[in-house]
Amino acid sequence: MEIHQLRYFCAIVRTGSFTRAAEQLGIAQPSLSQQIRALEKQVGTPLFERLGRSVRLTASGEALRHRALDILQQVAAAESSLANLQEGVRGRLRIGVIPTIMPYWIAPRIGDFLKRFPELDLQLTEETTPRLVEQLQSGDLDIAVARLPVRNPDIVCSELFREPLFLAVPLNHPFARKRSVDLHDLSRKRLLLLKEGHCLRDDVLMACTHAKADLRSVFETNQLTSIFQLVRSAFGLTLVPAMASSHAEGCTLVPLRESSFRRIGYLRASRHFVSKPMREFVAWLRKSTRPGSKSGTS
Repeated sequence: MEIHQLRYFCAIVRTGSFTRAAEQLGIAQPSLSQQIRALEKQVGTPLFERLGRSVRLTASGEALRHRALDILQQVAAAESSLANLQEGVRGRLRIGVIPTIMPYWIAPRIGDFLKRFPELDLQLTEETTPRLVEQLQSGDLDIAVARLPVRNPDIVCSELFREPLFLAVPLNHPFARKRSVDLHDLSRKRLLLLKEGHCLRDDVLMACTHAKADLRSVFETNQLTSIFQLVRSAFGLTLVPAMASSHAEGCTLVPLRESSFRRIGYLRASRHFVSKPMREFVAWLRKSTRPGSKSGTS
């Protein structure tokens, strides 16, 4: 078996589609299909059942999946350990970030990190937490920045900070004039949510459940920017993280009387060798969360 074939195999497992896997890998779909057929020929059995545009693992595919992840993770660890022998901070560093953190915290500040380490090949990926965990396990990512907790025996989690959630309302809404709002007062209001798979959705629903607030979901999307636009138009309300305040033009963010927050941290595979670039990135993340830092969360 070739390493790149196992990487292709794991990408299809992760995305559930030859088309999406080819897009993520940056290769043509016919080339991807050819490599998978070659891999199936080597193992002597089909690895996938083709179900229209999607695929499902066969029993042989399931048996290979865990071993393939182990192999790719060991290859990534070997690459990191060799790169660690070089002087300075160079080589490749692959970072994954969830969509409700990337545009608000990482993207505006990542230039500072690149200036400090210009010889580093930094690669960024934006995905939901389950996808990031899969890529950490397969060795396709070195570190992920996400909401905690993540309960997986293969993943090490470290908290960076706790971020408050605010109620987002239109500028002329009665709640906009209040110093704080009790979520229970929002019962029967129209709630705007991110779709399943987004951690912020879980945080919002959990906060509403704890406050016994019976809100009615009227819109779900993958884009927080769409939710802000609808809040401005008085279509509904939502809870948003503090770091998104700079994108809340036309909205008022009202503190919650019973403080609600989300935990932000970084993840890595437990068996992944911690390289110099990884250590420097984690140090930069921690420095970015200190009070008064230009890269801080306020």
